[in-house]
Amino acid sequence: MTELEFMAVAFGFANIALLIQRNVWNFPCGLVMVSLYAAIFFETRLYSEAMLQVFFFCVQLFGWWKWTRAIDDEGDLVVEWSSPRTLVLCALCTIALSAMLGETMATWTDAAAPHVDATVAAASVVAQFLLSYRRIENWVYWIAIDVLSIVLYIWRGLNLTAGLYIVMLMMSVFGLMAWQRSRVASAPLV
Repeated sequence: MTELEFMAVAFGFANIALLIQRNVWNFPCGLVMVSLYAAIFFETRLYSEAMLQVFFFCVQLFGWWKWTRAIDDEGDLVVEWSSPRTLVLCALCTIALSAMLGETMATWTDAAAPHVDATVAAASVVAQFLLSYRRIENWVYWIAIDVLSIVLYIWRGLNLTAGLYIVMLMMSVFGLMAWQRSRVASAPLV
């Protein structure tokens, strides 16, 4: 698995680096990364994470389509803040999906960490939709997901992947700052 994990990590770095730059070409890297991780997570019995990669594959395609339609006249991707109502809805969806998936995995599978794995998966679903819709808060979600994932992956012996998530945590902080600056720079003067 080390070679496969190494390739997934390399595509993960490329994906996040391009996301920070608001570059639509992050999506092909993301498609390869999630395909590789689907196999890795299934092998390590992190079934929620494995299923999540199939979802990510579909949402990567959706996000790619959405992003190509949100380029301004200067060729820059337009990013926006979410409404308070959207953020409450995101939190409720994360809680509900996490509880349902965690209980399902705990009851019906031999998942190694059903509730933690489900929380990462549920939050990732919400974060990916926020990303597809170019919402700045997606980075806040990814920061929290990265922290939880680091602990989970070290526990499951996926040290290279944990290393990826440490770097992704730092990159997510940079992404949040970059997208905030981008939004401030593109905000109309009042």
